[in-house]
Amino acid sequence: MLECVVTETGPDPDHAVIWLHGLGADGNDFAPIVPQLRCAQTRAVRFVFPHAPVRPVTVNGGMRMRAWYDIMGFEIARDQDSEGIADSLEHVERLIRHELEHGISPDKLLLAGFSQGGAVALRLALGREQRLAGTVALSCYLLDGANLADWLTPAGRETPVFMAHGTHDPIVPVALGRDAARMLAENQVQVAWSEWPMQHAVCPDEIAALDRWIEDRFSGSESAGDGAA
Repeated sequence: MLECVVTETGPDPDHAVIWLHGLGADGNDFAPIVPQLRCAQTRAVRFVFPHAPVRPVTVNGGMRMRAWYDIMGFEIARDQDSEGIADSLEHVERLIRHELEHGISPDKLLLAGFSQGGAVALRLALGREQRLAGTVALSCYLLDGANLADWLTPAGRETPVFMAHGTHDPIVPVALGRDAARMLAENQVQVAWSEWPMQHAVCPDEIAALDRWIEDRFSGSESAGDGAA
């Protein structure tokens, strides 16, 4: 499996978040976010921050770096590396299976990501046969959006999505995020969309909104579990 940075907010976690970084970063990039999430301080949560494979990236002159897939051209929503995407979907699915095999139930597992990582998280969570607690897609776009109807599963339609984007993003234009949220909503996916006055980044207000959204997902899974018992 992929190497990961792992942080646990308590003993014997029964919730998990797998968080995918952006192009050229690594699993350490979002690890500092954990103390900012109050939802993770009130329960035991395992945060898994994997390192993407190292691969050449075409738009960066073929330089090798951590990337979930190759960026083959400047039309990032069009020039998509289908082979690299499939490879990363398989890698991340293994991480999900690992958590499920170690006692985390699907309704207590969130898949999150930023930029490239957000695109992979969105594509994987909404194409699975088993519903997750939700997926977080920050400053990203929809992979293989033209074929959404072919790969979106019934479980994917029931998976809540949190999407947020900077209105001044020079790397992934906000229009791509808006288009993704619109397409998903038109296909009956429950999308919480927000925009923030920033570039290709995250901001404190966005993290606070995300914190509340995760708390709602985790609290709902706990209530469902109590009812089932």
